[in-house]
Amino acid sequence: MKEKLPPLRWLYYFYVAAENGSFKVASEQLFVTAAAISQQIRLLEEWLECELFVRQHRNVELTSEGHILFESVKQGFSHMYEGIRKINQDPTPNQLSISVQPTFAQYWLIPKIKQFRVQYPQLSLMIDPTNRLVNFQNDLVDISIRHGTGNYADCESVWLMDEVIYPVCHKNYQKEKQLYDLSDLIKADLIEEISPDKDWPSWLETMNLPVVNASLQYEGSQFVMDAALAAQGVALVKHSFAQRYIQDGQLVRIGNKAVKSRYSYYLCSLRNHANREKNKIFMQWIKSEVDAVHKNDTSGIDLRELKPNANGVIEF
Repeated sequence: MKEKLPPLRWLYYFYVAAENGSFKVASEQLFVTAAAISQQIRLLEEWLECELFVRQHRNVELTSEGHILFESVKQGFSHMYEGIRKINQDPTPNQLSISVQPTFAQYWLIPKIKQFRVQYPQLSLMIDPTNRLVNFQNDLVDISIRHGTGNYADCESVWLMDEVIYPVCHKNYQKEKQLYDLSDLIKADLIEEISPDKDWPSWLETMNLPVVNASLQYEGSQFVMDAALAAQGVALVKHSFAQRYIQDGQLVRIGNKAVKSRYSYYLCSLRNHANREKNKIFMQWIKSEVDAVHKNDTSGIDLRELKPNANGVIEF
């Protein structure tokens, strides 16, 4: 008795032919020739050492052995179809879970969530602000917004937007220190985040300006933003975080120069979840927000590329 199974293709060709009672109809469904169907089934018959079909002029009929095999493979393929359906089926179609870095959530996403809820009231949202890298296999997360290079082995990543970094300060601090040009930074307290692409020496070197170290460092973008809003000095910040504060006049940009971050924002999800309706809705919405908010809002900025990081790319 044979202990191994025959090739799955042989069994599937047999299943489709037996279900339709015709090699010709099976070939049309599988987009192969009738001769290919006949060949695969002949190989299966040789492997089983029995006839599965009685060949007739226009159709085929199952032998007794063929009937036995057909009932078994029909159940087998039915179970496989059901398993695939369950994998692709969304168990919570009206609930969307989003993992996002805390600062991006605070300064960019959350102020816009009301607009999303107005447009899509049928979706309830769970936003998890965390710097922890999501494991899509274990965490109940539909979409993660990541800041890095986009090369993530565990998921499908779609570019969302680039980021630029420039110096800002509170309008009162600007007036107090008379800061109106990059050359005036020598008079300022410099604030930076402990981060691979938001340090003052790298930024100033890219601008061909005298390199000066920061006098105040924070672990986390939100604290750098808070420090700038509290008029503690001039901070290097991401455009996406500072934009609305510049628009309402709380913060002012010093000079017209900026550097492009080494990293971009990406929308990430499991590959077989990217086409779920709720995921597509959110991705389309946030892309439209990026287009609307960032369109022409960096016009007039002299954008420079950061020099390569000698320590290599660090994703976070």
